[in-house]
Amino acid sequence: MPQPPAHFVNWFRDSSPYIHAHRNKTFVIFFNGETVMDDCDNLIHDFSLLKSLGIRLVLVHGIRPQINQRLKQQNITSEFHQNLRITDDQAMQCVKEAAGLVRIEIEALLSMGLANSPMAGAKIKVSSGNFVIAKPLGILDGIDYKHTGKVRRIEHAAIHQQLEHDNVVLISPIGYSPSGEIFNLAAEQVATEVAIALDAEKLILLTEHDCLADQQLIQQMTTDELKTFLQQDLSTEQAQSLNAALQSCQQGVQRVHLIQRKTDGALLLELFTRDGTGTLISSSPYEEIRPATLNDIAGILELIKPLEQMGLLVKRSREKLEIEINDYSVLERDGLIIACTALHIMHDKQSAEIACLAVHPDYQKSDRGNRLLKHLETKAKALKLHSLFVLSTQAMHWFIERGFETSEINSLPKQRKQFYNYKRNSKVLCKNISAH
Repeated sequence: MPQPPAHFVNWFRDSSPYIHAHRNKTFVIFFNGETVMDDCDNLIHDFSLLKSLGIRLVLVHGIRPQINQRLKQQNITSEFHQNLRITDDQAMQCVKEAAGLVRIEIEALLSMGLANSPMAGAKIKVSSGNFVIAKPLGILDGIDYKHTGKVRRIEHAAIHQQLEHDNVVLISPIGYSPSGEIFNLAAEQVATEVAIALDAEKLILLTEHDCLADQQLIQQMTTDELKTFLQQDLSTEQAQSLNAALQSCQQGVQRVHLIQRKTDGALLLELFTRDGTGTLISSSPYEEIRPATLNDIAGILELIKPLEQMGLLVKRSREKLEIEINDYSVLERDGLIIACTALHIMHDKQSAEIACLAVHPDYQKSDRGNRLLKHLETKAKALKLHSLFVLSTQAMHWFIERGFETSEINSLPKQRKQFYNYKRNSKVLCKNISAH
């Protein structure tokens, strides 16, 4: 029987934690009108795949180029102010036509069930409706925006009801007033307000360009870092996307992803791989060191097992981890444990052993080991310990470079010395922290 390609097996295994984590979560995805005008079949198929994996999907689409196309056909020039269309009666008619046609096109694509398509048998139900209540933008800087509006509120209960019925919710950038008026809205603003109102786990913005600094992709930013980044000279589109991300995170959305839409499969790469392909914005750090809990044991065992098999770490049973779990700290990256360590305090309350310092191979060429060590030293100082020691067979120089000195077995506390494994012949390294 032929063996499956190893890279596929590894990818599928690596993606499984994300598949589990995303199930039954609400994602709001924004894509602009340019995306709809291009060949977006693959993107629609990806939406279908997300739906089949149990993700509650709300899709918000733009229509700006479709409106422009209709205005051009009628030789009408549309006016803009502060990147917002001034929607007069003629423009509003084009807005309604564009919104209706684009919505129907997307619904048709989501309804594809051809046997030879990636969506065969998907049976996706799509729900659209008057979920967005709007009001006129009014007169700003002396400019009357006419039928251009802004979001007044989102009918979040109605959207949740459709999601509970296993529907994909599709929302156009059109708002309705209680008096029956119709308003042209900014699609990104609609997506932002929808994500906030639904308390969505993720807002995903498909953009025209990557978010770069010095020609390098910015993989993640906290909201504080984003505020500083926004002070730069940015394109209007990028500034809009980043401000939408900032507003969403500040009002409760856990994660906002900015993804360059032109990369085929970018949505799947962002959601189901460790490093993704876009920029992640979050209120709290994407990676954080925190105390371990019993729920982390499976992740710790998975992390340290390869190192134990290579003889780099002493083997630890699940039972031992459960007993000592309060000694452990983990470095978590968006829900995944990518590094861990432990601080075992001796009975003398003067010293402690650093144990099980492990970093996932994909993240070893970074500063994560240093961060964990500094975390332990800070913890030890807070406990008023005088010294730290570590037993190592492979990482002696790494610890020496960080202020540890080689020592003798006899220097170990009695509690630790009686369990020293002479077969491993580990080197003893110590560091006095009371003088630091």
